[in-house]
Amino acid sequence: MLERYELRMPKNVFAGKNSLEKIAEIGANYKKAALFTDRGIRAAGLLEKPESLLRQAGLAVAVLDDLPAEPTCDQAQEIVERFCGTGADLIVAVGGGSVMDIAKLASVSAPEEYGVRDMLKDPLIGKKRTPTLLIPTTAGTGSEATPNSIVAVPEEELKVGIVNPAMLADYVILDGEMIRSLPAKIAAATGLDALAHAIECYTSKKANPFSNLFAMEALKLIFANLERACLDPDALDAKNGMLLAAFYGGVAITSSGTTAVHALSYPLGGKYHIAHGVSNAILLLPVMRFNREACLGEFGEIYDALTGIGLTGGAAGTKEEKADWLLGRMEGILKTLNVPASLKEFGVGEEDLGALVEAGMQVQRLLVNNRRQVTPADAERIYREIL
Repeated sequence: MLERYELRMPKNVFAGKNSLEKIAEIGANYKKAALFTDRGIRAAGLLEKPESLLRQAGLAVAVLDDLPAEPTCDQAQEIVERFCGTGADLIVAVGGGSVMDIAKLASVSAPEEYGVRDMLKDPLIGKKRTPTLLIPTTAGTGSEATPNSIVAVPEEELKVGIVNPAMLADYVILDGEMIRSLPAKIAAATGLDALAHAIECYTSKKANPFSNLFAMEALKLIFANLERACLDPDALDAKNGMLLAAFYGGVAITSSGTTAVHALSYPLGGKYHIAHGVSNAILLLPVMRFNREACLGEFGEIYDALTGIGLTGGAAGTKEEKADWLLGRMEGILKTLNVPASLKEFGVGEEDLGALVEAGMQVQRLLVNNRRQVTPADAERIYREIL
């Protein structure tokens, strides 16, 4: 565990029933809002209330509703430039991780001085210029809690994280009504992304008392709520639990960091355009099995915490038994939620292994966090397991 550590969080977080009503109070401090979202969110009717509350607060509203999923750095740049032409003094993002990530980039951008590609080389060049209000419509990415923005770099066929503390949100609203109608498939993929965040941060070499506090709370909420939140549209308590879990997982990332699951998933999104949550879900078990011997203590602590809230229903005694129970429980969740277990349906084959390994091994920023060293041969075995 690290001997020195720190914690960074969004400035203001509002959660629970009718939290969206805080929009009017927040908006009273500004004149014009740029509302970032995508067409799916607008079509689902999720934009109506936030936009209405902004207008009721007296703000002019410029809507950017065509943000792309899994954006490239150049797509993000195009949105940033359009935002800068709105004259808005507040950014409001209503959406999933991609929407919030682009909004965060816009908040620190100055196209006349530097662009997104410049921030890929020097993330700290960006300075906060516009306050952000982030309202997640999925419970998983944790983007609302982090200073990270993930973009694809087309020529490298890889996703890259831009990390800058200035991108931390000024306001966050977590309201279960925003994910009430989320399709089960998307809820599962994003929820499993939250699980990956929490367990990776807890087992990371950079784990510390701050990150462990939030990661463990996230894990307890996820194991208690994920399946019901995905499969029962009316389980608003479970959905609110997952929103908190996703946020806690994001906070854990800011103090610790993800590991080999995320490192090896980035090439799958960059080259094959597999959704981030899905690629993490596919890799979660293979990587955690690979890490088992190096993480027996951490897996045992998670088991004990789940037992403490009445979730395990098991009688494991040794660290090995506790680790096996935990891995088995995660496998059960994946099966219940019908998440893909292999890359076959995405057109990835044996001939792609070399390129995947090469690209995955480039993500040393995260691989160095993994408690067990990942060699190219290890990465190949992990990828081969999911072909």
